[in-house]
Amino acid sequence: MPAMWIPKRLVEISLINTAAQAGKEFITHCEYEYESRVYAAAGEILHLGRRIVMMSGPSASGKTTTAHQLAKAIRARGGQAQVISMDDFFKDLEEYPRLPDGTKDYENITAVDLNTLQQCLQELLETGRTMLPEFDFLTEHRKAQRRPLELQDGVCIVEGIHALNPQTTSQLPADSIYRVYVGLREEYSKGGQRVLPSRDIRLARRLVRDYKYRGHSLEKTLGMWPSVCAGEDKYIKVFKPQADLLLDTSFSYEICVLAGEITPLAGKLEGRPGAERLNELAGIFSLCRQMPVEWVPADSMLREFLG
Repeated sequence: MPAMWIPKRLVEISLINTAAQAGKEFITHCEYEYESRVYAAAGEILHLGRRIVMMSGPSASGKTTTAHQLAKAIRARGGQAQVISMDDFFKDLEEYPRLPDGTKDYENITAVDLNTLQQCLQELLETGRTMLPEFDFLTEHRKAQRRPLELQDGVCIVEGIHALNPQTTSQLPADSIYRVYVGLREEYSKGGQRVLPSRDIRLARRLVRDYKYRGHSLEKTLGMWPSVCAGEDKYIKVFKPQADLLLDTSFSYEICVLAGEITPLAGKLEGRPGAERLNELAGIFSLCRQMPVEWVPADSMLREFLG
């Protein structure tokens, strides 16, 4: 049984709208709740003496920023911590696994050099230092030079989609590892009926980030979302029961901020693929009392998606 398991909760949008009337005070409260969850996780890790934290979660769950926030919280408690990304352990282009149509299968665990990853983690456990590879996504090859990492007896946080797969840490001492699954644990209802599941909130995060800050079309994000979800079910969520902790990355005020970003997108794709899905999403977010994105703190995890 996981050490810290947080069930999902269903909240009426009308209650969120009422809370949103408090403005920035509501935002401050929600941000404090998130920080408290991260700080509690840091305390658990240090109390147990775990040196390796494996962190995974689905797309737009906020795992990258949360990994760095967790490292910050560990340092605030007097420990040492650094974050490394499993992306730097990708194999070179020629070694990628392929899908039946010949395209590269980035989500397959065999695209990751697990031997090198485990060697680096073992060196950190034994000596407190290692040399990490760096992956160049432009050339899709590793850089020639490695970068040093010194942690002494500190905590290494490894974030990536395969972090909870038992293959990833099969050669490491079990009592050195703490597994964290990052995900949204709050969903929203209207009249008792769920209308905004966590997967739709993550889609909204992706739409805003990709459209406003990465130059991707709405069609592209909506078109790839089904395959993203299929990959999550196959490679990420199946290992959720392995987690010691479900770390909640929900912010109750978030739907009010997203409402101001998603609702105006209604009608943007008329006559094009994804139009029905976008209009449906915009219609649901129109139920939420809007809050300006400028009110989101500059150091909030949500800035990963809100620029």
